[in-house]
Amino acid sequence: MNGTHETSRGGTALLGSLLAVGLIVGGWVLGMQIKATRLSDRYVTVKGLVERKIKADLAIWALSYKEAGDDLSSVYAKTEGDKKAILQFLDQEGIQSSEIELGVVRVVDKQANEFGDGKPAPRRYIVEQQITVRTPRVDQVAAAAQKTMLLLRKGIVLNSNPGEGLTYKLTGLNYIKPDMITKATRNARAAAERFASDAGSKVGSIRQAKQCVFSILPADQSSGTGEDSESNSNADSSLMKTVRVVTTVEYYLYN
Repeated sequence: MNGTHETSRGGTALLGSLLAVGLIVGGWVLGMQIKATRLSDRYVTVKGLVERKIKADLAIWALSYKEAGDDLSSVYAKTEGDKKAILQFLDQEGIQSSEIELGVVRVVDKQANEFGDGKPAPRRYIVEQQITVRTPRVDQVAAAAQKTMLLLRKGIVLNSNPGEGLTYKLTGLNYIKPDMITKATRNARAAAERFASDAGSKVGSIRQAKQCVFSILPADQSSGTGEDSESNSNADSSLMKTVRVVTTVEYYLYN
């Protein structure tokens, strides 16, 4: 009987020892998991910036003009004369007919305007039209735009309404985006490595990457790290542009 009790006590002690070891091992594993979790929360957020100067590849030149008078036939005839003079000017400057679009003639009768202030208009009729040049030959248009004084000498005053005038566009942005994003991300990692070196750490994999911000700016605008709007209206008036991409990346850090 005593032997039986001793065996039972021995088994119980062995089981207790195994449970204790299991708790110790389990606690060590749990501690390692917690440590790993805490290490995974160590990361740095950096920005990568790349800029490139590019010439616009599309010129849009809106030449708006108008004539006013009390006799509609005479006003219309003046407008037709203006159109002929402008088309002749464009032809002399090497603008091709296929690059020219004629807008619809618009006639305004001031006396028929029911929303007027009741005062008689100085001229009853206003006839206006717009001629638009659209071409990838941006240098040709840029040179011609410097000579509009020739039209002024003929009594033709070009309007400068909002959204009109000469604008330069960049249509090939999608072709340069991949390369610029790659370089911006490379610059971001270099910044992360400098930071990690100062902190006595190393850079791991990417934790998170935000969508890149593209901006098109005038070429003479000062460089910076601001995330400007891609549709910067000031850039439309500049033949040369600065394309800027800013990427924001988070990298894990480890010892």
